[in-house]
Amino acid sequence: MLSLDLALALRDRGLVWQPVAGDRFVVPDRDLDDQVFLVSPMVVELREVPDGPPVMAFNGTTEWALDSLQVTEAVWLPREDQLRALLGEAFVSLERLPGEAVGYAVTLALADVDAGVPQRHVDVDAESALARALLAVGPTGRAPR
Repeated sequence: MLSLDLALALRDRGLVWQPVAGDRFVVPDRDLDDQVFLVSPMVVELREVPDGPPVMAFNGTTEWALDSLQVTEAVWLPREDQLRALLGEAFVSLERLPGEAVGYAVTLALADVDAGVPQRHVDVDAESALARALLAVGPTGRAPR
């Protein structure tokens, strides 16, 4: 799972989140940074509001004293499949590093960079390596559905 720092870097780079069921997120700066939430009609229901961004309603979470918050107050933790989709045609491969090396490498092919020479982005887990690759090429600005 992505670290909050990587998720914030993606958001700061322009990644826009349109929540769907199954998405993971955190609520920073409310003593909940280490708590990962899941968008689900049973727990965190997405509600459209007439004026403003969607609101996430927390069902049965009185112990957190959190009834709802705007989507813009949460930080999305994209899954591996969502990160791959955001990379689009630039994504070539994801591989576990062999031998004693710990981690994963993502290879990208970018036609407009170094005459198509592949780029590699490495991190300790697959989602983090994919996020680093996305940070290098820039997000499309829309989350895959």
